[in-house]
Amino acid sequence: WAPPTRARRTKMAVQVVQAVQAVHLESDAFLVCLNHALSTEKEEVMGLCIGEVSTSPGAPVALPAAAAPRAAGTLTPLMPTRLNDDTRARSKCLRVFLQVDTVRIVHIHSVIILRRSDKRKDRVEISPEQLSAASTEAEISFCCAPTWSMTHRLAELTGRPMRVVGWYHSHPHITVWPSHVDVRTQAMYQMMDQGFVGLIFSCFIEDKNTKTGRVLYTCFQSIQAQKSSEYERIEIPIHIVPHGSIGKVCLESAVELPKILCQEEQDAYRRIHSLTHLDSVTKIHNGSVFTKNLCSQMSAVSGPLLQWLEDRLEQNQQHLQELQQEKEQLLQELSSL
Repeated sequence: WAPPTRARRTKMAVQVVQAVQAVHLESDAFLVCLNHALSTEKEEVMGLCIGEVSTSPGAPVALPAAAAPRAAGTLTPLMPTRLNDDTRARSKCLRVFLQVDTVRIVHIHSVIILRRSDKRKDRVEISPEQLSAASTEAEISFCCAPTWSMTHRLAELTGRPMRVVGWYHSHPHITVWPSHVDVRTQAMYQMMDQGFVGLIFSCFIEDKNTKTGRVLYTCFQSIQAQKSSEYERIEIPIHIVPHGSIGKVCLESAVELPKILCQEEQDAYRRIHSLTHLDSVTKIHNGSVFTKNLCSQMSAVSGPLLQWLEDRLEQNQQHLQELQQEKEQLLQELSSL
């Protein structure tokens, strides 16, 4: 292996000059993504990421084209590697070298859970037209009003403009790496916004050695392969930003999850129930399956979510009581001075 020449580096950098150098995902948004990904084991789920993009003066960086996926719970930041003779000599994997004028970091503050119109075992997509409609406050099948209102509320809370900066989806029982379809879909999204990123959460994966479940996640963008019309993935370093509490907007997204799952089941049942050629026995069977699915969702999603909210409320009340006691103690100390 030899480091690429300057001419080759320049050629390689053409397609990724505006690549994102890192993604900062807030821990409460990360929690909502995990809850959504773990809500169903049979189909993929999808949502949009709301946040902002910050820029700063750039420098030569090397972005790994095949970085290792991150395991849930890993909070160590993984930043782009600066180029020098030692890192070039020690590099074992393919890297994309580029000279960037500005360093772009995507900050994800919240997520929007999308209602799927088509549920599949190995694929979930929305078209670029739908994404554009959601970003421009147009009406779309999975309702854009919550998209706009959430973005507007988040902008009011932070005092900064917010927008759709990426998408996420789950890979139940399969690898965390994006498929060719995922890479092409990401490339289409980047045609509208070069800073758009994609997140994948691989869940329901069992470690063969420890026999325990794992959740892996990764962030990526797409670049056009050299001398080919196909696209390749480029891994984007992702860092989970710790938070002491869950934000209001993320809490609302978490509460919306059971409602959206219920709406999906209702839409599927009504679509089948409206068919005129079904006999009575088939309709009764479909109704039973519909009821069973709703009960399963209540047991697996709604019940644990309600218990978590009750525990959180009790914890907050206890913390509030401790703060009140501390306040009274400080007032007594002040009055004694």
